[in-house]
Amino acid sequence: MPNMQAMRTDLDHLPHGKQRELARVTEILFEEFADATAGASSPKKKQGRILKVILFGSYARGSWVDEPHTAKGYLSDYDLLIVVNQQSVVDFATYWYRAEDRIMRETGIRTPVNFIVHTLEEVNNALREGQYFFTDIIKEGIALYDLKGSIPFVTPQPQTAEEALATAEKHFEQRMEGVRSAFEFFEFGLKAKRYNDAAFMLHQAVERLYTCLLLVETNYSPSTHSIKFLRSLAEQIAPDLIAVWPRETKHERRLFELLKRGYIDARYSEHYIITEEELAWLGSRAATLQELVEALARNKISRLKADTARET
Repeated sequence: MPNMQAMRTDLDHLPHGKQRELARVTEILFEEFADATAGASSPKKKQGRILKVILFGSYARGSWVDEPHTAKGYLSDYDLLIVVNQQSVVDFATYWYRAEDRIMRETGIRTPVNFIVHTLEEVNNALREGQYFFTDIIKEGIALYDLKGSIPFVTPQPQTAEEALATAEKHFEQRMEGVRSAFEFFEFGLKAKRYNDAAFMLHQAVERLYTCLLLVETNYSPSTHSIKFLRSLAEQIAPDLIAVWPRETKHERRLFELLKRGYIDARYSEHYIITEEELAWLGSRAATLQELVEALARNKISRLKADTARET
């Protein structure tokens, strides 16, 4: 299969401040990865390399929003794909959590940063299978780093309409079943006044909703429990979802953060406290999210059915 042409490398469409931030983010990623591999236990892991760093999403397309101080209170995130040479250095907890933490605390980086890590083999296999998510990254993304002499990405091979429809329908049926189950357990926890359990299950419902939409739309969802990251990716696909979680006030932002913390802290931290009123508000927003995600997913499936009919 032929290799594709070189990716874009220009950042001229971004303000100089954004360019400086991305340069600093890339620098931190390399520094922390070098430290992590230097302390690895096996010679093979010490040979781990970053092959490519790709900026994708709104900042690559030129459609970002930077309005944190307006009534909308919205700020687009940087989305990065990090491509490595071997599976052993994909593990987030070992090789990447320090970089994420340092980027978050870096005072010179104002824009939130999300990143996913995959091997070159994984990305190329996804491109061969026509996975929309990676196909769009390769088509629209910007290479912030590309190791000289490394193997390029292969040319994406799109799925047929019939294959895309079958994939989307499978994801929708499987994921929505999990969503309904999570909501049932949330309601049970709320009625039983087991508020921490309810918070965890509501987190699961929201996580599964975003995952469902991403899988139906792109046939990919990152391996993460961060509903903030999933929300960012989903809102780029469907900007109407932005209104689900108001960001205008500190109180509204705090409540979403409380739900985000529900995955770990609601189960393991004695300091995690959430009230019935807070859960009720979060539950109502999650119910709105469910309505929108179901409608968006069904519309996508309808379009794929139409495409299939035209091909036959």
